[in-house]
Amino acid sequence: MLTEPDPRLIDTVAWVLIEGGRILCARPAGKDEFYIPGGKREGAETDLQTLLREIDEELTVALLPETVAHVGTYEAAVSSDTATVVRMACYTADFTGVIAPSSEIAEIDWFGYADRPRVPLVDQVLFDDLVARGLLPADSQD
Repeated sequence: MLTEPDPRLIDTVAWVLIEGGRILCARPAGKDEFYIPGGKREGAETDLQTLLREIDEELTVALLPETVAHVGTYEAAVSSDTATVVRMACYTADFTGVIAPSSEIAEIDWFGYADRPRVPLVDQVLFDDLVARGLLPADSQD
């Protein structure tokens, strides 16, 4: 028996890029909040396929598949709808090209831990884990 995906679960994949103690975030066009770059899978895409497609679409760079490494998978409620949960599988990867926002991204910025309140709950869980693991400084400021 085939089960339908839970409509209350938003399944996403994200790229974690940390440089100089700051993490890359993007603000999609028409949104006020910044997010870790990435997005939802299409059809039967794997995490890797989703990651490569989404980052190319959003930031106009090509991730190098052989360098992709799982950071962790995080879950949190959507702040506007506590019955809906976002699951975000996060990966690091090297890339080629120059990071630039595509037409679907209004702005990119580098966030320190102090910027944590400016991202969705699931991204905040990622920030906390990165700090706990020593991958993102807890004292980074704007």
